[in-house]
Amino acid sequence: MPIYEYQCKACGHRLEKLQKISADPLTDCPSCEAPELNRLVSAAGFRLAGGGWYETDFKTGGSKKNLAGDSSSSNSSPNSSSSGGDAAA
Repeated sequence: MPIYEYQCKACGHRLEKLQKISADPLTDCPSCEAPELNRLVSAAGFRLAGGGWYETDFKTGGSKKNLAGDSSSSNSSPNSSSSGGDAAA
């Protein structure tokens, strides 16, 4: 369930509420009791960072294989072998 942020137009009171997506938005301010609550648009509560997802992130045992790094490592392997082939020729 997402957490929604609300702000009252009448008194400026702000609050967060854990609600189902299908639930109706709140309208009455718990502070001044005026029907002036508006749902705010806020940023997501998580951020993706790092080198990529691993195929074993949610599995037990085994070594982790970087799925994001596979394409870059496969691209660098042919370049290094082809440069070695150029030096021999």
